[in-house]
Amino acid sequence: MAEHCLIFIIDDDESARAALALLVRSLGLQARSFDSAEEFLKAENLQNSACIISDIQMPGMSGIDLKRYLTARNILTPVIMVTAYAERDVKERALASGAFCVIEKPFDPRVLVDCLERALKLRS
Repeated sequence: MAEHCLIFIIDDDESARAALALLVRSLGLQARSFDSAEEFLKAENLQNSACIISDIQMPGMSGIDLKRYLTARNILTPVIMVTAYAERDVKERALASGAFCVIEKPFDPRVLVDCLERALKLRS
């Protein structure tokens, strides 16, 4: 994977955010973390990210709402969604919103790495 790739991580859980950033950096990629979708949307150069990893259930804007917001603004960066709430309708709504992958917490890091690699291939 290319080391110049920037991956945005959005999760309200600080430990999950840190673990995801560590995993992304271990792959030689750059990571930038946010504790909410609203904070992420304040960032500059949203289109410069290679992929977004977002929690689904967060206070304020959910990961699903974020994906819909981005799509409406023609920001087509692949979004990988993670969730601790694996109800079928949550996964279905996430996929219907355009999520590239939906991964249930806790997850095997290899599952996320595989999904991330596939998402990055789309961008190259």
